[in-house]
Amino acid sequence: MQPKIKRSNETEEFETAERCSILEVSNDPDDPAVSIARARVKPGVITEWHKLKATAERYLIIAGQGRVEVGTLDATDVSEGDVIRIPADTRQRITNTGDTDLIFYAICTPRFKAAHYQALQP
Repeated sequence: MQPKIKRSNETEEFETAERCSILEVSNDPDDPAVSIARARVKPGVITEWHKLKATAERYLIIAGQGRVEVGTLDATDVSEGDVIRIPADTRQRITNTGDTDLIFYAICTPRFKAAHYQALQP
């Protein structure tokens, strides 16, 4: 990894089949150990069940309210400041239970690669 300033560009946010919007903040081969993406889930939306092959993930909630389901844990309410730790290959989804967008950073180690995303049946 080399010293670098990565600037966020709101116009690069995109919708996913997972039912959320993603803005890749930092995800490139120059920093293979980690990636950071901002995720936005609209009110009332439940993301699809999925897991990340060989990739651990952390959600850092920065705005809104939700309910997260991870592995065998009970569904748990989350809000600003909460961190959800998701081991690699673990089933997960999140629901926006509030009236405003649920926004969180998804921090992946090693960095997120689309080939590692696996949609799961309910």
